[in-house]
Amino acid sequence: MRCDKTAAWSQLQQHAESFAGFDLRTAFAGDATRAARLSQSAPHVFADLSKNHTDAATEALLMELARQTGLAAHRDAMFRGEAINHTEDRAVMHWLLRQPEGSLTGDLAQPLALVHGTLEPMLAYAEQVRADAQITDIVNIGIGGSDLGPQMAVLALQDFVLSGKRFHFVSNVDGHELAAVLKGLKAESTLFLIASKTFTTIETMTNARSALGWFQAQGGSDVARHFAALTTNVAAAAEFGIRTTFGFWDWVGGRYSMWSAIGLPVAIAIGAQGFKDLLAGAHAMDQHFQTAPLEENLPVRLGLLDVWYRNFLNYTSRSIAPYHSALRRVPAYLQQLEMESNGKRVDRNGQALSYGTSPVLWGEPGTNGQHAYFQMLHQGTDIVPLEFIAVKKPTHSLKDHHELLLANVIAQAQALMQGKSDAGGHKHFTGNRPSTFLLLDELTPTSLGALIALQEHRVFVSGSVWGINSFDQWGVELGKVLAKDIHARIVSGDASGLDASTAALLQRVRS
Repeated sequence: MRCDKTAAWSQLQQHAESFAGFDLRTAFAGDATRAARLSQSAPHVFADLSKNHTDAATEALLMELARQTGLAAHRDAMFRGEAINHTEDRAVMHWLLRQPEGSLTGDLAQPLALVHGTLEPMLAYAEQVRADAQITDIVNIGIGGSDLGPQMAVLALQDFVLSGKRFHFVSNVDGHELAAVLKGLKAESTLFLIASKTFTTIETMTNARSALGWFQAQGGSDVARHFAALTTNVAAAAEFGIRTTFGFWDWVGGRYSMWSAIGLPVAIAIGAQGFKDLLAGAHAMDQHFQTAPLEENLPVRLGLLDVWYRNFLNYTSRSIAPYHSALRRVPAYLQQLEMESNGKRVDRNGQALSYGTSPVLWGEPGTNGQHAYFQMLHQGTDIVPLEFIAVKKPTHSLKDHHELLLANVIAQAQALMQGKSDAGGHKHFTGNRPSTFLLLDELTPTSLGALIALQEHRVFVSGSVWGINSFDQWGVELGKVLAKDIHARIVSGDASGLDASTAALLQRVRS
């Protein structure tokens, strides 16, 4: 049943009206168990949800909404390999990429065998590159999910990256990005990874052809040694001169593909065992999502909280603040994961929605964000839920740094909630600002895998309740199609048939 047709939806609307006077300080003062009741451990991740604008009645109604919309059945259909991506008639099985070998029977046994039939050669190739002292620079050329996931993970796991190798990520069709990377490289010591499922993505292939031209201009001749492709279009890669290819399947969406061959730069960076640990952490979270009761299921609780905020309290954005510099690309990664998945205006049947879906995600790492946008979070006119991500143990030995970092993240959560009174007004903090606190013991391949899988499943939950297809992305296509036409017009100068604004811009850039 569509969420806005359920009894629970109406009850939540009524509950939200009485929730206008909710105050976190009062809630804590009246409930000694609140911190414990609204905190939870899941595989490799601890979550404190107690500073959110929610209570026991809210959670109970949200759980009822999940039941009335068939969340558990939808989840189970995904894990059975059913084609829940109905607009493209595809299964959604990124979770299969981290499933242990031989652990499934029946219809899923063959695709799991294919996964490991690709994984093992990919990891062997990664070890081969790691052992090749001549290769000092690895350049990943992709865009979207073929860039954001691997880039985020390599940065996050920098303490596990093999010394003597440098990793570069090129995604933008803006030639300034590729030119800046190539400026510091030598052809004989560079390996290019071309990540494009179809080997036709215009941004990726434009960069790939320019990289090949640079390589040849630098005297490079052995394309087969210095280029590899992460693609299913083996013929096109061969025509390019590439002999080493690793593919994946149409049931792997781009923003969920880091666990597939798209993760090759991660495997080269942290090694085969490190990559397997990354998969193991994600698999542990998969099992939690699949088996834990809804009330004790962290992805479910987070996803339902997102629905509560978006549709009943009218909070339209969420800020991500990772208090670990290595996690600095996590906000960008989560932007694509959530906004490309759930930025939809029609339900599964193509009917327009009368309620909001994906919030806007944005953020920067702490403590940088404190000196940038936290002013608005504390004293601005909009309430923006903030999600902190912190790590208990550092990997450096610099005195006092990590203690000060942890003090800041805990203090910010406290300040958002407690506020500060000031009769003059300018120094008055209203407090009662909501936040979620995610804590990892250590930042390792295993814990990173669990954290990212948690976010994937959380997006599934909210999308499922909203009754949308979280696994297509038709909104990406229109601008790309129009760009082909505009590109030809920039070359020719033909502005016929264009609207006045577009025609004027066309002439402006050509003048």
